Amino acid sequence: MPETPTKPRKSNLDAAQVIQYLSDNPDFLQENPDLYRVMMPPERGLGDGVSDLQSVIIERLRGDAERLKLRQRDLMITSRANLSTQARVHECVLALLAAVSFEQVIQVVTSDFAILMDLDVVTFCVEMEAGDNIVTLPTVGLRGVREGLVDTIIGAGRKVTLYSDIDGDPEIFGGGAALVRSTALVRIDVSDASPPALVAFGTRKSGKFHAKQGTELLGFLGRVLEYVTRTWLNLPE
Repeated sequence: MPETPTKPRKSNLDAAQVIQYLSDNPDFLQENPDLYRVMMPPERGLGDGVSDLQSVIIERLRGDAERLKLRQRDLMITSRANLSTQARVHECVLALLAAVSFEQVIQVVTSDFAILMDLDVVTFCVEMEAGDNIVTLPTVGLRGVREGLVDTIIGAGRKVTLYSDIDGDPEIFGGGAALVRSTALVRIDVSDASPPALVAFGTRKSGKFHAKQGTELLGFLGRVLEYVTRTWLNLPE
């Protein structure tokens, strides 16, 4: 049989006992400041035509305190998310540095990055001149894209661009494009002797990437990838 819900017990304390307790413990309210948010101060009688602003001021202070509490909570959530992202990026960097060939570097980017960063698809795209064919790319896992795409989709002079709600581009994500609803695009400038490139991070979660996010960590990951790629291919800066 379902249990019958019990009614909350009424306190046996009366006003005199509460007053006596507070008198015996004058620092109680100081040690429990949250009580000020729920306690109502007495209104003072100041005569006809005179308004007491004490209660108004206290209510305003309570509102300010509540807003501050919400901001602190949002800051804590953001800080935890940033720490989590930082740890994931560090894992990606270590995986790049542990690669024993350029082919394994590409595998780390296109396979391990998605797992380490909890994403659905990650691609490494390199611009190709008109008339070239994707099958001519030297390493499996690289995607060939049309000339000028990097500047077009990331923006000239930008290193990282985030899209909150977007349909995945088949040219960039291939067969995984149908999954993508949010993406981060990182420009990869390996060398003056190599074509423009980008790494595309895609997820099915709309809003996972958005314009208000910091891009420093993704930018750092891109710079490490540039260095590792340049080293394996023995290219100048």
